[in-house]
Amino acid sequence: MKLDLELLKGLNTTEKLKLPTQEQLSYPEKVLQFGTGVLLRGLPDQYIHEANRNGNFKGRVVVVKSTANGSTDAFADQDGLYTLCVKGVKEGKLVEEYHVNASISRVVSATIDWNEIIKLAKSDELEVVISNTTEVGIVFVEESIHVPHPSSFPGKLLSVLYTRYQHFSGNKEKGLVILTTELIEGNGTKLSKVLNELARHNNLDHAFISWLIECNPICNTLVDRIVPGKLSKEIQTETSELLGYEDDLMIMAEPYALWAIESSNPKVHNTLTFCSKTNGAFIVPSIEKYKEIKLRLLNATHTFSCGVSLLSGMNLVKDSMNDPQVLAFIQQLAQSEIASVVADGKITREEADKFAAAVIDRFSNPFLEHKWHSISAQFTLKMKTRCIPLIQKASTMNQELPKNMVIGLCAYILCMKTKQIEGHFEMQLPDGLLPLTDDLASILHDTWKNDDVNQVVSDILSNVQIWGEDLSQINGLAHAVVSAVTAIQHHGIRSII
Repeated sequence: MKLDLELLKGLNTTEKLKLPTQEQLSYPEKVLQFGTGVLLRGLPDQYIHEANRNGNFKGRVVVVKSTANGSTDAFADQDGLYTLCVKGVKEGKLVEEYHVNASISRVVSATIDWNEIIKLAKSDELEVVISNTTEVGIVFVEESIHVPHPSSFPGKLLSVLYTRYQHFSGNKEKGLVILTTELIEGNGTKLSKVLNELARHNNLDHAFISWLIECNPICNTLVDRIVPGKLSKEIQTETSELLGYEDDLMIMAEPYALWAIESSNPKVHNTLTFCSKTNGAFIVPSIEKYKEIKLRLLNATHTFSCGVSLLSGMNLVKDSMNDPQVLAFIQQLAQSEIASVVADGKITREEADKFAAAVIDRFSNPFLEHKWHSISAQFTLKMKTRCIPLIQKASTMNQELPKNMVIGLCAYILCMKTKQIEGHFEMQLPDGLLPLTDDLASILHDTWKNDDVNQVVSDILSNVQIWGEDLSQINGLAHAVVSAVTAIQHHGIRSII
């Protein structure tokens, strides 16, 4: 039997299976969402579902499928219901939960159902727009919004907003709260600029543009949750047998979830009642410190640990967490070295410690197949932007070099001692060759043609083309890197971690 509203009537909530209440199925459509992707269904839509289940937000989501590929049949067949499998580690304990999400009332096609979208734009109950149209979705396209379904996402959104403005005669209370979740810097700010440019391109009146700016807060947001998406066929079958139904829309997510929304606008606070101080979705005047915490404690820990894990023969992140020696390295790196540098006043040590502990949980997730090879993509750029600033800051703050950060840098340098095969570069690891995707691989490859480790390290650290500055000027770094690289070459990475 397939999951739908009729089947739902015969299911019972259990310790593992959480079902929606009958009341939340009748809530009005308050949210217009551009995008059907798994991140939206695994994060914003789950926050809305949980709030509805608790009787807070009391609103459902109309999802717009913008692309012509595929259909909306799967959502229609299941009455918008889908199962979110939450699997992973939280506070050191294994978590395995299943939530039947009822946040979505319907999914409409931008190309086929544009009239339905325009009708919703005129709804008195509509309050929120959510988008995730990938990093290339927020772009200015010279197009008219006075045609059915403009091609770009900003064009579609501007058409909705202009329709709403006209329908409600410019009523200031009828603006919408717009939440962008695209993974780009200043996502809301960028969308705002594109909408304004597009409004001028369409010669829309100044009164509308003022209403657009003043009455429709467009928020920068930061999303953080691993949502791998569909389960493997084998796991899907096992899960269906466990739950007692089939679900073509079933997806998986890790327990950790964060949605930081940047705003000081009272309208945003009053509208987004699915946010709370305790559930990981919250509204703050600035999301900068949350971006910094994620960049340094999650992303930089990944990058520092990548070379160490690859040289230790690890394939998956969870493999590293099951190896006592590599695990100890990662714990010391994240929970001691990076956390102490990140906690600089703007970020408290308590906040850094809490996030670092969550990082260890997330890395330890036995249900995720997160490959170190994937993490090594653009290794040099990641080392430059995520990691080097931490080494510099630690050296200044503590007047000494952080041991594990330096080892992570050395492991990266050795991974960049590549073999060139038909124009491609491959890392020479203990278990064999592994393809490397790195725009600066050729520079590092040529540098390693020298057999003198002292000269190689000096040339790499002082290369301004790579780092944008001369890293050999960091007190003691060149000597520490030469010593560690030499030790790894002679005795292996495990000799120094």
